[in-house]
Amino acid sequence: MARKENADTAAETGRLKQIALTYKMTRRVDKRVGLVLAGVGIVTFGVLLAIGFLVGHPVYLGILGFILAFLAMAIVFGRRAEAAAFGQMEGQPGAAAAVLENVGRGWSTTPAVAMNRSQDVIHRAVGKAGIVLVAEGNPNRLKGLLAAEKKKMARIVIDAPVHDIIVGDGEGQVPLKKVRTTMLKLPRVLSGPQVTAANDRLRAMGDLMSNMPLPKGPMPKGMRMPRGGKMR
Repeated sequence: MARKENADTAAETGRLKQIALTYKMTRRVDKRVGLVLAGVGIVTFGVLLAIGFLVGHPVYLGILGFILAFLAMAIVFGRRAEAAAFGQMEGQPGAAAAVLENVGRGWSTTPAVAMNRSQDVIHRAVGKAGIVLVAEGNPNRLKGLLAAEKKKMARIVIDAPVHDIIVGDGEGQVPLKKVRTTMLKLPRVLSGPQVTAANDRLRAMGDLMSNMPLPKGPMPKGMRMPRGGKMR
């Protein structure tokens, strides 16, 4: 019993620390977050309390106002924290991959399935909407990279539609913070077994990271890679 109570206390402490860290991170980007949360809480509580006095039940409505104020503050804080996180990630290499990892259940994601020398990169997600290629980098260079990857996807997985998203703020592009909602709005056209089959085919093909040749074991001191690419 004591162990369970200690575990619950530790879990609660961990959650409080996480909330505190999230608030500090958000406040670095959003300086007004504290004032906004306080205003939301005070207004929500004040409105419910005023209604309570009008109807003759200030205690009941006051308690309800306190609960609703806390809930409203939590919702607003969550949204502003998410916006702050996206603001920090935007423009960073691999930001789209981080978003794909949190799309939700039913999606299987593979980062960096294609990349060019300029480090423009394409990530892949597979779900009931089909295959979604999310690209980040220079839009002009990404067009050719996306075309080649879509052609390859269509050849390997014939019965799955292939969508593409270019992350950015320009015309025809999708802002980083809207990538998840854009993917979730895509029509679901595949069944569960079809998604599994598509994933199996794509995994069998491999990806950029798994196909990259790497030497096994530590490289002896003094050994250099010659121009021909073979070890001496």
